[in-house]
Amino acid sequence: MCRAVAYIPLTVLAVPASVLTIGGGYLFGLPIGFVADSVGATLGSGAAFLLGRTIGKPFVVAKLKDYPQFQSVALAIEKSGFKICLLLRLAPLLPFRMLNYRLSVTPITLGPYLLSSWLGMMPITLALVYVGTTLKDLSDVTHKWSELSFGHWASLILSLVVPMILMVCVITKVAQNALRKALAEHGGDMNIAVAASPELNDVSHERSCWLNYVVR
Repeated sequence: MCRAVAYIPLTVLAVPASVLTIGGGYLFGLPIGFVADSVGATLGSGAAFLLGRTIGKPFVVAKLKDYPQFQSVALAIEKSGFKICLLLRLAPLLPFRMLNYRLSVTPITLGPYLLSSWLGMMPITLALVYVGTTLKDLSDVTHKWSELSFGHWASLILSLVVPMILMVCVITKVAQNALRKALAEHGGDMNIAVAASPELNDVSHERSCWLNYVVR
């Protein structure tokens, strides 16, 4: 439980928690490490979401004025919040730590946000915990890290980690295609949805309605 809570300050401060996730696999093994890290990542995402929706809302909205293209994502979320949020987690077009705050000013409610975030972060969490578990297993087998040559180390790590990386890549690719299709159904485009813009461009009346929603 303490480990899960440790994710909250890291996520709120937008600090990457990859090392913490790998450490969970190293210290606790795959089942416990995965559950603890998965719960922790979800709690941290929820805390950042609530912060962005309450006292941090003016700051988040001000920052989003530099990213008007994200409004196409928000419009899609208004119609299919759970689905779009899940796909955004599976297809990491934006860093998770930034996505938490951007999603906080979209129409998605807390329940679907937490559930979709929990499910969507599972593959990468599992992969990182697996890496930590693999390092622990190798340490236990060799007892001394220097006993294996570099070539032996490379072959062991590749044989254990590459399948997990391929799994995550396949899931990401499928999610990206699904996200592109979902955004297209709502008049958006995945490429411009994540592009940066230095100025707030003129947008259609429909997209202006979304900006009015988040500043209310």
